[in-house]
Amino acid sequence: MSEDPGLANGPPRSSLAQRIVRDQRFAFLVVGGINTVVGFGLFVVLDLTLGRWVDGTVGTVAGSLATLLSSHVLAVLFAFALYRRFVFKVEHHWWRDLARFESVYLVALGINSVALPLAVQAGASRIVAQAIITLALTVLSYFGHRNFSFRRGAKD
Repeated sequence: MSEDPGLANGPPRSSLAQRIVRDQRFAFLVVGGINTVVGFGLFVVLDLTLGRWVDGTVGTVAGSLATLLSSHVLAVLFAFALYRRFVFKVEHHWWRDLARFESVYLVALGINSVALPLAVQAGASRIVAQAIITLALTVLSYFGHRNFSFRRGAKD
């Protein structure tokens, strides 16, 4: 029997491209990009509908918060499913993971809930302000999800 020449020096090595695609940080950015587009799309649609209605009835701070909270709930559920399946690839403990995942996003939401109304009150467009805030919170959420939301101990 002759040896496979491709295995003479051990198993085949992954190319740089393959290693990048399998890298958790890369997957986080890809899924995060998809999630950001979907979440931001929800924010825009809700701003143009619910947010504007609340602006006219209660005021712009309430409109900002109504838009933010509504889009938050929908975007978190979407993101949780994607991150769990395609980035952190965990099983079991669905409810615990969701609670932890939401707690990371509640920290981000708290920051966002203060920053967005302040930016709008200062004269910024709500959509532009939200775009800038979203970029800043992306880094925070990666570390929170990696080190807390989907972290597994020896028993898990």
